[in-house]
Amino acid sequence: MAGPTKSTIDSRGEQMFPALEPAEIERMRRFGEVRCYEAGEALSKVGEVNEGLIIILAGKVTVSRRDGAGRSEPIVTHLPGAFMGELAQLAGRPALVDAEALEKVEAVTIPPDRLRALLVAEAELGERIMRALILRRVGLLETGSGPVIVGRTGNGDVLRLDGFLRRNGHPRQTIDPEIDPEGRALIERFDVGPGQLPIVLCPGGELLRNPGENELARCLGLVRPIDPNRVYDVAIVGAGPAGLAAAVYAGSEGLSTLVLDCRAFGGQAGASARIENYLGFPTGITGIALMARAYNQAQKFGVEMAIPDEAVALEAVNDADGGRFRLRLANDECASARSVVLASGARYRRLAVENLDAFESTSVHYWASPLEGKLCSGQEVALVGAGNSAGQAVVYLASQVAKVWMLVRGGDLAASMSRYLVDRIAGLPNVEVLTRTEVTGLEGGDGMLEAVRWRQGASGQEMRRPIRHVFLFIGADPNTDWLAGSGVALDAKGFVLTGSEAGAGRRVLETGHPGVFAIGDVRSGSVKRVAASVGEGAQVVTALHAYLAAADPAATDRRPAIIAAQ
Repeated sequence: MAGPTKSTIDSRGEQMFPALEPAEIERMRRFGEVRCYEAGEALSKVGEVNEGLIIILAGKVTVSRRDGAGRSEPIVTHLPGAFMGELAQLAGRPALVDAEALEKVEAVTIPPDRLRALLVAEAELGERIMRALILRRVGLLETGSGPVIVGRTGNGDVLRLDGFLRRNGHPRQTIDPEIDPEGRALIERFDVGPGQLPIVLCPGGELLRNPGENELARCLGLVRPIDPNRVYDVAIVGAGPAGLAAAVYAGSEGLSTLVLDCRAFGGQAGASARIENYLGFPTGITGIALMARAYNQAQKFGVEMAIPDEAVALEAVNDADGGRFRLRLANDECASARSVVLASGARYRRLAVENLDAFESTSVHYWASPLEGKLCSGQEVALVGAGNSAGQAVVYLASQVAKVWMLVRGGDLAASMSRYLVDRIAGLPNVEVLTRTEVTGLEGGDGMLEAVRWRQGASGQEMRRPIRHVFLFIGADPNTDWLAGSGVALDAKGFVLTGSEAGAGRRVLETGHPGVFAIGDVRSGSVKRVAASVGEGAQVVTALHAYLAAADPAATDRRPAIIAAQ
């Protein structure tokens, strides 16, 4: 029998907390400045933006994690040669840990912009630092640091908030007051009524009562106000594979970039349980892991991320700057750019069945992650769909649940699914594939699903199973409603036209509106695969350079671009 899984700090502690050699510290000094701290002075406080990466030259610093309930637990003590920081410091976001000088400390502090310069200029050293920053975030995710969500397990709003933080790679902890005395004590302490659950206790001490995702993100410092006077080089709307690829290449080539997304980075690819046909990963990789690497990589090159921030309108503004675009956001803010890349992807299609909306927050799911796997553990589930995403979800769920009923409208899985997935599903003993089958009804009450009905074959015989969770992978529609009035031409199905189809003289991936480009799933005629989206994200940067050079030939110092994600 296999032993318990080791934590990251136990298995990769040396990589999480490497000791720098004196020569390495000297190479890093030029990126920061020396500062002294007195014994007992805080170098970092949870919920506050600190000075960035801090290299200890002399003295001792203790680092501890603290959650919204006020509990504190030591993580590590830094000695001379160690450095303090994690991914929050790369983007200049509020700290997730407390740090205090145990004695007089001398240190080199490197602010976020200089830290990013260090990672690029000192490639080998930067790789070690970047790996440590990522592993430290992984460690915080494992230990449940960060905000505390208090609410009943399975509650739709609890699942919504937990899923939002999980998909944004943010540590969190969930407590069920019905089974956890500590949860009940917190409710009594803050005099929370039943209708106000769930509550979220933020590490900075704030209490939120059933917050929206934007409210929670701003409380945690995940998103900050956008400077309305700044004009970026490009606005890329969408933080899925296409948008993140464009961000990485644009940022690495010196274009000023901002990424907006109304929910989380990664798009639909981020919800894939395992991607096995992506180049360079022969053993497969989860969608969220692949997208998290791209997200961190984009930040390394100075790309700004504003998630969640939703673009609701695109306007062209002709002014003395040579013409530019304005993105209006749902929070009444605006972001300006010299060019725009549309990578807003698609929205999940909903099943055409009565009362679907009554179960969508608790029992109907559009992705299959460990969170959903835990909810369904040991149960029977139904999955509707027949594409690659559906196949990947079935393979994952089969390892978590008692049985998967795969309901397929067509007559053959191979018509819409990669061969390797078809063969794998055929070998799973707890998966039953029903072709020519359609869901006819959902039964339940108080938002909780109790049974699913479906009809199979020409006979029209209806079957009913006591199933509490349904997974929908039936495709998606283009997320282009927000482009109404922008002048961007769409095809009959609502996808964005580009190149020659958009008009004479249009560049590759350029829409009918000069300076506006489209990539990924939102583009008409695109190949709906992660690798294809990434390729278009890289390709569009060449077109951006050509457009920007033609629009402003005198400009030689381009900085990153805007990436807005829906």
